[in-house]
Amino acid sequence: MSDVSANVVAFVRTETVPQSAPPSNAAGPAKWVKDNLFAGVGNSILTILAFIAIYLILAKIMPWILNGVWDAPTLSACREILEGATGGCFAVISERWNQLLFGFKYPSDLYWRPALAFAMLFLAAAPVLFFDLPRKLLIFTGLYPFIAFWLIWGGPVYYPIMALVGFVVAFKVFERLEKQNFALALGAGVLGAAIVWYLGTMIGPDDAARKAGSLFAAGLEPVPSRDLGGFMLNMMLGVTCVSLSLPLGIALALGRQSSMPFIKYICVIFIEFIRGVPLITLLFVASVMLSYFFPPGTGVDLFIRVVIMITLFSAAYIAEVIRGGLAALPKGQYEAADSLGLNYAQATRLIILPQALKISIPGIVNIAVGLFKDTTLVSVISMFDIVGMIRGPILASTDWNGVYWELFSFAAVLFFVVCYGISQYSQWLERRLATDHR
Repeated sequence: MSDVSANVVAFVRTETVPQSAPPSNAAGPAKWVKDNLFAGVGNSILTILAFIAIYLILAKIMPWILNGVWDAPTLSACREILEGATGGCFAVISERWNQLLFGFKYPSDLYWRPALAFAMLFLAAAPVLFFDLPRKLLIFTGLYPFIAFWLIWGGPVYYPIMALVGFVVAFKVFERLEKQNFALALGAGVLGAAIVWYLGTMIGPDDAARKAGSLFAAGLEPVPSRDLGGFMLNMMLGVTCVSLSLPLGIALALGRQSSMPFIKYICVIFIEFIRGVPLITLLFVASVMLSYFFPPGTGVDLFIRVVIMITLFSAAYIAEVIRGGLAALPKGQYEAADSLGLNYAQATRLIILPQALKISIPGIVNIAVGLFKDTTLVSVISMFDIVGMIRGPILASTDWNGVYWELFSFAAVLFFVVCYGISQYSQWLERRLATDHR
């Protein structure tokens, strides 16, 4: 027994065992397919039915897309090229792309102006959307609305300069009075901006030339607002109304939670009234009645009236979303702001609103996407956006009468790209601000 034990030598491995690849069904695509597509009998049946439905749909759509005609002067010419085969007449897009994007009245030699304004939009929005960029870029962000207005509409450079001066005056007044009285600062700022903007827009080009000199009276070729159309009109309405409705919605949400009954009940009545009225009704009001509320001879055009109504409509919904974010904050946040000695304006701007807006991101994005799609409703009041162009001048022409799927599919793709981009940005922003999960 002792001889046997003496011959036993203990073995200790001196190197690690090389890693082996996991089984094919435990990692990689095979595992994903098993877990997500065929995890049980029920999921397997649904997956097979889904594949069959997708195949049947693609079997009808793909020949229509792949056999499509992109170069033809008319619908009849498209049908002659197809010779009875299945295929889409996409030549209407290549033939009328300028009308789909810019409308049929906007001068073709001035397309560079809205195209330049659209390209500059990304540069102006970048420091607001991605806050890691240098803060100096916010200067261009503040100037962009006035530059874009001047590029698209043209006219004397005096108008955007006066509007910019009005907003600068309003900001300085608000900044000066913020520490004393928030309500007074807000009212004085809005009033200052309104007065300076009104004076700037009421002075005609001749008066501008006489009072500001030839430098300020000089400008680009003016384009009437009624000549705007196509997808450019949808983009302008969407960007303008979302940008204006967000601060207005914040003010309404704060006003609804105010301890002052007068302000609170005004905000409540406004929000509940707007939410109880369809947007198409407000658009008809903007088209017919809203001009009566402006001073005689002002000539406020239809585009501005539509912007006002859509902004008020979306601001009411954004106010309720932000009010939900404010209600979700614990009371200790307000008490912490009071303990630091902050007044109402400072506590709201530095502590309350950043947290409430972070909570409200999904709801705000949902309203922004819905608002952008609702801009197509302006076609019912004779504004030729992309849907109005399709239903009006393009389909009314004898060359393309009968082309529906191709045109509306093109419009759907444009809207999907914009809305999907907004959705992806909101998801990125939520992940970036999700500090409580780190």
